[in-house]
Amino acid sequence: MIDIQQHIKRLSLSVISLSVLLVLSACSGDNATTEASSAANEPAATSVEETVVTESETTVPEPMAESETTDMVVEEKTAVVAEPEVLAANAGAKLYESNCKVCHTAGLLNAPKYGDTAAWATRLTKDKETLYMHSAKGFNKMPAQAVNGVSEAQVKAAVDYMLASVS
Repeated sequence: MIDIQQHIKRLSLSVISLSVLLVLSACSGDNATTEASSAANEPAATSVEETVVTESETTVPEPMAESETTDMVVEEKTAVVAEPEVLAANAGAKLYESNCKVCHTAGLLNAPKYGDTAAWATRLTKDKETLYMHSAKGFNKMPAQAVNGVSEAQVKAAVDYMLASVS
């Protein structure tokens, strides 16, 4: 009788452990294993090109006027500024439904539940930017969400979607 109880306890622990692993993998959206296996099945294509430069092909650039140099510097600085990512109006809701809902509906891993004003109030004691960063990069039990094709802008939209439920 004791032997059967020990087997039941071991089986229960195995089931619970497996469940926790599945939940954690769902929260993190980690598809690295499937991507790695699909990449391993694709043949690698490499090519090597040789370039021979002779003295007759070598050219010395002509000096530029000062105004041309200034224009180039201005153009380079403006090219560094990237345009913000344009998201659909429901981008936050979509990401919440596909990734965040698993933990935030049930409160797994101490996640604040969707619509729970008290739980979210403790997260908002710091500024929103900190909340965005923790969601995107991970913090404590919260796994990083800006991974595997999910941008930080999408994570921010999902956080805004969840915060809208408590404001």
